[in-house]
Amino acid sequence: MRKNDLSVFKMEKEGFKITLKKGTDFQPAITATAPVALPATPSVAGAVPATEPSVTPNETNNLREITSPMVGTFYASPSPELPAFVTIGQEVTEDTVVCIMEAMKVMNEVKAECRGVIAEVVAESGKPVQYGQVLFKVR
Repeated sequence: MRKNDLSVFKMEKEGFKITLKKGTDFQPAITATAPVALPATPSVAGAVPATEPSVTPNETNNLREITSPMVGTFYASPSPELPAFVTIGQEVTEDTVVCIMEAMKVMNEVKAECRGVIAEVVAESGKPVQYGQVLFKVR
């Protein structure tokens, strides 16, 4: 957590949940919950489960924010030689893929989960982001 300047790390996988928080004295506080039985879901071979971003209204300028659904590395495009998933001025819908988040060597597509026009790309491609960090602003 110190190496990557993280203050909070949350992970959920197959009913296991762990949250790490850095305290004021910079000692990590660890909390974990017991596994919970999850309903079986059909899986498609090769499919990567997408996590849902949080979209919140920004009161000061009436822009909605698409925030990171996890701690990981933000990628604006599928590869360095390809164009970004979205650009400023581009219209998006709930199902529009806006970026990829890499967490633990797994690539996760992040969808807009709202309708609008991309007003700002806040995160920098290839850089680490924290849970809840603003990635895009949508009007």
